[in-house]
Amino acid sequence: MNVEQILAKLVSFPILGGEPNLAIIEWLEEYLANLGITTHRVYNAEKTKSSLHCRIGPAVDGGIILSGHTDVVPVAGQNWNTDPFILTPIGDKLYGRGSCDMKAFLACFLSVAPTMIKTNLKKPIYFALSYDEEIGCIGAPDLIAAISKHYDERPAYAWIGEPSMLMPIVGQKGICVQQTIVNGSAGHSSRIRQEVSAIHEAAKLVLWLENKMNELAKESIDDRFHPPHSSIHVGTFNGGIAPNVIADRCSFKWDIRCIPKDSIPEILAEFEAHCRIREAVLRDLFPAFKIETINDHPEVPALDTKEDAEITLLIKELTGSSILDTVAYAAEAGQFEFGGFPAIICGPGDIAQAHRANEFVAKDQLHHGVVLIERLVQKFS
Repeated sequence: MNVEQILAKLVSFPILGGEPNLAIIEWLEEYLANLGITTHRVYNAEKTKSSLHCRIGPAVDGGIILSGHTDVVPVAGQNWNTDPFILTPIGDKLYGRGSCDMKAFLACFLSVAPTMIKTNLKKPIYFALSYDEEIGCIGAPDLIAAISKHYDERPAYAWIGEPSMLMPIVGQKGICVQQTIVNGSAGHSSRIRQEVSAIHEAAKLVLWLENKMNELAKESIDDRFHPPHSSIHVGTFNGGIAPNVIADRCSFKWDIRCIPKDSIPEILAEFEAHCRIREAVLRDLFPAFKIETINDHPEVPALDTKEDAEITLLIKELTGSSILDTVAYAAEAGQFEFGGFPAIICGPGDIAQAHRANEFVAKDQLHHGVVLIERLVQKFS
C-alpha cells in the first residue's frame, strides 16, 4: 500500500476522541503483522480502547519513537462538501477528517515500514499510536510508561507528527482544564445582603483568574509564543434558576495554557489559597459556603526542547530547515518529554485545517513527509 492508500484506510475509521478505537488498532496490527512486525497493546482500564507500540530494528539504545494519535474530532454540525470519512482527492488536496490531524503522519511512517524491515538499521525505530488525544491527551501517559517498561534498551527521543507544515516545533504550552463549583445559600433576591450568592462569588473568582493572567502577562514572558504569556480562560458559566432567586450553586469551567517557564500546579495552588480565604470570610454569613475545584482532565505538560538537543539537530537535518517554531496548542510531545524522551513536533499539513469542515492535507506535504521518514531510515542504517 502506498501512502495515499494507507491514509484512505485510516480516514475510513470514524473513531472520535472518547470512543472505542479497537477497530483501527486491529487493522494496524494486521498491517504490521503482515510485515513481520510484532506489536503490543496498552489498554485502558475497561479494555475498550488501546494504544499500540512496536520496534523495528535492533534492541540497542539510541532509537527514535514515531508517534501519533488514532482518534479525531467530531464532524457533527459542520458543513462538509464530501463524506468526511472517505478520503477524497480534489486537485492537489486530500479531504477527510483526520487527513491533516494527524493520520497523515501515521500514513507516512506506515508506508515506509516495508523499507525499514528490509534495511539493516543500526538504531531502532519505534511506532507509538495512542487513543483519546483529542479529549485531553488521555492515552499517552500509559503508552509512554509501557514503552519505558517493555524494552530493555532505551529510545533516545520522540518525534510527534502533529501538523506543522513539516517545520520543527520545539515548544508547546502546557494545559489543564478545571471545573470550579461554588455552593451558596438560596433565598429571595431582596435578601442579597443576608445570603451568599453563588453566582456573585463565582463571578469574583472569574475576575481573580483574569487578574492572575494579567499579572503573569507582566511578570513572565516567552516571546516564542502567541500570546507570549500563560493564559487563563473561562469557557462555561452556569448557575441560578430565576432573576429573583439568589443562586445557591454556580459552576464554571476554565483552562490554563502555560508557557514552559510557568507552573500550572503553582497557579492552581494560589487559586486554591484564595478560595480558602473567601470561604473563611463568608462562612460567618453562611456556614455551609464552599468552593470546590476539580480536574476536568489532567495537566498536559509543556514542551521546551533545546535548540541544540539531539532530536532538534536530527529533525533540522532531515527537514533542511534552520527555522524552529513553537505552538500554543497542547500535544503529546510534552508528555513524552516529561516521560524522559526529549521530543519534537513535526508533521505534514497545516494546523489551520484541523478540526474544521473540509479538512485536508496537501498531497505534496504528505509525500514530502514520506521523504523525511525515508531520510531517517538512511540516517539510522
